[in-house]
Amino acid sequence: MKKSILLLFTYLISNIGFAQSNKSELQFDTKYYDAVNKWVALPAKDTDTINYYGFIYIDQQAGFTFDMGNTFKITENNKFIAKIPEKTNRMMYRIQPNWTEVAIIPEKKLSEMNLPSQPDWLKIYMKDSNSVSYLKNIGYFYNHVGASHNAIVPLQKGFEKDAQFEGLGFELGFAYNATQKFTEAIPILEKTLKYEPKNALLYKELGFALINTEQFERAEKIYSKGLTLSDSDFQKSEMAVNLAQTYFKLKNRSKFNKWAEITRKYAEKGSRFAQFIDYFEQNWDKK
Repeated sequence: MKKSILLLFTYLISNIGFAQSNKSELQFDTKYYDAVNKWVALPAKDTDTINYYGFIYIDQQAGFTFDMGNTFKITENNKFIAKIPEKTNRMMYRIQPNWTEVAIIPEKKLSEMNLPSQPDWLKIYMKDSNSVSYLKNIGYFYNHVGASHNAIVPLQKGFEKDAQFEGLGFELGFAYNATQKFTEAIPILEKTLKYEPKNALLYKELGFALINTEQFERAEKIYSKGLTLSDSDFQKSEMAVNLAQTYFKLKNRSKFNKWAEITRKYAEKGSRFAQFIDYFEQNWDKK
């Protein structure tokens, strides 16, 4: 697919201290990841009467993207007057995690702006939207920016199509854990381990879900297996400190000592995981 020149987003939303117009219906309180496949307005600066607008979508290879539409203004009687998007020179910007909040343009205002509900070119990006690869990639991008609440639906759909697709079970288990749906995470991760028995990340996520459903002995077995498979000291120290914290809360000294020792073995000196162990030991007798 031939694309127009992709520009880095360096100036348009470099500052987030913008004001919103009291006379419009626009509310600049929506995260970009909650405005996917929507026309949005960007907040104008205090001295401006012109807003930029555009369309947010997910490129399954590059992630969250803002397709610049053009500018528009809001009249005294709250009518949206827009310049039509350029058709020959589309400008697309990769959205950074610290992007400003946007306003979703109400459907009834799109006709005033002479905009379709969705741009025609979106069909190009959505042509594979039912494929497992597409669904997994979309879920990954949501998880990656902390929007796991949006990742679950596409990942579930993909998992129902092909539970063995590489990386899919992990992303779905991660999304469930991130949204505190631990009981839903467990069977997904257990099933995925049958296909990817040497994936240490699956053990990390499964152990975390087991801890949060108070299956501590099972969590120990899972984490112990994960420790033997992982080649990352950070992952190992993360698993160990989770159990150390658990047994600190339960006041099980022998279990705590075991996992505190493992944490210190793999955690970098002075790291937050090492500091957690120091804190737990110093506060063991406090309520």
